[in-house]
Amino acid sequence: MTFKFNHYLTVYIILTLLYSLTTNTSAQEEKQKYYPESDPLVLEKLEHWQDLKFGLMMHWGIYSQWGIIESWSVCGEDEEWIKRFRNNDNYEQYKKDYWNLQTTFNPVKFAPEKWTKAAKKAGMKYVVFTTKHHDGFAMYDTKYSDFKITSPNTPFYTNKKADVTKEIFKEFSKEGFMIGAYFSKPDWHSPYFWTPDNATADRNPNYSIERYPERWNQFVEYTHNQVDELMTNYGQIDILWLDGGWVQPYTEQELWAYRSMKGFKQFNLQSQDLKMSELARKARIKQPGLIVVDRAVEGPNQNYITPENRVPDKALLVPWESCLTGAIDGWSWRDIKQYKSTQQIVHTLVDVVSKGGNLLLNIAPDPNGEWDAEAFNLLDEVGEWMDLNSEAIYFTRPLAPYKEGKVALTQNRHNNTIYAIYLADENEEVMPSEIWMSTFQPDEQASITLLGFKEPLKWQKVGTGFKVIIPKDAQKNPPCKHAWVFKISTQK
Repeated sequence: MTFKFNHYLTVYIILTLLYSLTTNTSAQEEKQKYYPESDPLVLEKLEHWQDLKFGLMMHWGIYSQWGIIESWSVCGEDEEWIKRFRNNDNYEQYKKDYWNLQTTFNPVKFAPEKWTKAAKKAGMKYVVFTTKHHDGFAMYDTKYSDFKITSPNTPFYTNKKADVTKEIFKEFSKEGFMIGAYFSKPDWHSPYFWTPDNATADRNPNYSIERYPERWNQFVEYTHNQVDELMTNYGQIDILWLDGGWVQPYTEQELWAYRSMKGFKQFNLQSQDLKMSELARKARIKQPGLIVVDRAVEGPNQNYITPENRVPDKALLVPWESCLTGAIDGWSWRDIKQYKSTQQIVHTLVDVVSKGGNLLLNIAPDPNGEWDAEAFNLLDEVGEWMDLNSEAIYFTRPLAPYKEGKVALTQNRHNNTIYAIYLADENEEVMPSEIWMSTFQPDEQASITLLGFKEPLKWQKVGTGFKVIIPKDAQKNPPCKHAWVFKISTQK
């Protein structure tokens, strides 16, 4: 009897750990437990960040020269999405060629003021820039590594704008953007993470941290020092956006459970403690109120949740952000210029905001430091929609039932004005004669207007819902494309 009890208890513990681990992976961020922040300055900044709703992300680095996935091709894992297009049969030579990209990186057409202007016109309010991705190449002037854009080994170092991070943050700060520094916790170029003495089998440290704790401690110190540089030398930083969620502490039970999972490939996974709470505390000494996003790591250092390249099915009533690509094929620049449609971006923005989140849209610069013309066009068209309808986006919070069919709801947190946003089909250019919801009903004293149309609209209660009657002239001449916004104001 005792044996059976212990056996069942062990199975229960294993299943509980497996469930916990599978819901804590980067593909399941929205299922993680959220730990509310208590620092009043952080809470104030989080509230402001939630008001902004729409941000710009940029992945840019030496990998842009090859038009390939960011950093990952230098990783030795056998994954379909990691593509090595040259010397594929000689991985060690490939790595040498990849590291050597530093010597040819010369983005002489870099002009961040153009990006700032386009992002502002699109209605974006904050920026998150990749100061360092997993390959370890610093896009800022770190003194702790020579693998950086300001090194004499990099041709661009003689340019007066060589410290591209400083230039980007300066230009966006001028326009009132919140500033976010993306920073990769893993650093595959650092000898303290991937020692040159061993093969690099996967994304994890290629040595035993337990056997060589002094080497890992050097990496921890190196990481803290590099983050401190960003917090000290680059003006006001509002968001520290940390990537590489597998770099985190694990218990022995968690590691055992991971290795027991069918199909698990991170076979060198080990506990990787970067002393994140200490790092966050030190960063906030330099940057009071700093939002820290230790993304995909459940705990107090993940001030907001970050579903990647998708929108959750349901509303999340905690601070969260969907980071999505503007291009169809990945985060980094590609030769083939395929971008999502304006309608896709507008609908995604509305979907995210109605569920209580922010949208962080990625646009990738090319090897010369320019954006594709298609990217500018996309943001310009999104901006046209925002010019008319942004009041339904900014300063809003989710309102149940959030979304029904083709209609999404938002509510201004200051005056409680409600917005019902009708998401038009791709070829829907004429407005329907009526728009209705069965699960939401305005106050009987409410007035409803269509943004961009002067006259108030007639509406009536229908069961537990309501319907709005659309005049024929509005039907035939909608005020905008993609989505139509109905403003519901309660009369006092």
